[in-house]
Amino acid sequence: MSNIETIRRFYARLMAANAASSDPRLEEVFAEVPREAFLGPGPWAIIAGGGKIITPSADAAHIYQNVLVALDADKGINNGEPFLHAMWIGKLAPKPGEAVSHIGAGTGYYTALLARLVSPGGTVTAFELDGRLAELARKNLEAYGNATVVHGDAVTMPLPPSDIVYVNAGVVAPPAAWLKALRPGGRMIFPWRPAERVPLAVLVTRSEKGFACDPFMRAWFIPCFGASAADLTAKIPTRELATRSRSIWLTNDRPPDRTATAIFGEVWFSSKYLRN
Repeated sequence: MSNIETIRRFYARLMAANAASSDPRLEEVFAEVPREAFLGPGPWAIIAGGGKIITPSADAAHIYQNVLVALDADKGINNGEPFLHAMWIGKLAPKPGEAVSHIGAGTGYYTALLARLVSPGGTVTAFELDGRLAELARKNLEAYGNATVVHGDAVTMPLPPSDIVYVNAGVVAPPAAWLKALRPGGRMIFPWRPAERVPLAVLVTRSEKGFACDPFMRAWFIPCFGASAADLTAKIPTRELATRSRSIWLTNDRPPDRTATAIFGEVWFSSKYLRN
């Protein structure tokens, strides 16, 4: 086994341990998918403490750590923190045969991991608004036959019916169309940023009763174009109210009531749990 393979396997063990997932395939895919293939030629710019550190060389060993790697420093677009993504993917528990929509795919590294986890039989549709990154993702994912890259706006374009919606850009609320795209039993993770000082990650699960939600950790992502600004009629939550959210509703299905923790157009959040 080569030195880089040894390093990648140790990195994969760290990712799986941090995710605390019961699926042994999570470690396998982090070991199999080469991160450096999605970052362009090194040396690479590592984001740390609000600044950049350039790796000493193009040795891929430098990027098999829990570090952000700049993809477009001017726009603040990075290949995100591996520990966070391992945890999120572990929570979503992708299964073979499932359909995934990945919103904000960047150059496709985490798309590739998802594509491996839903194989055989599953598919990943990756949306990327930035044209340059979308083209890079297409090239990077050529070896992943079940992944398709869409250069476009996932806020205005229809999502395919999905078992998983994996969102990597901050929204004030998930657009109603994203919720409707979830199949029964479907899961979504999105970075919820209803206010400047309220950055949360939320896990949504669709059941026959509706959409259960769990704000489970702090998380900050760059804003999602077209879904990151609240209108004047919105009810914007404090951090305390936001963390108390336990379900999400479409206003057409149920009007907001006294349990509402946040209201954004067609979508509102409630402190009430879904009934079993």
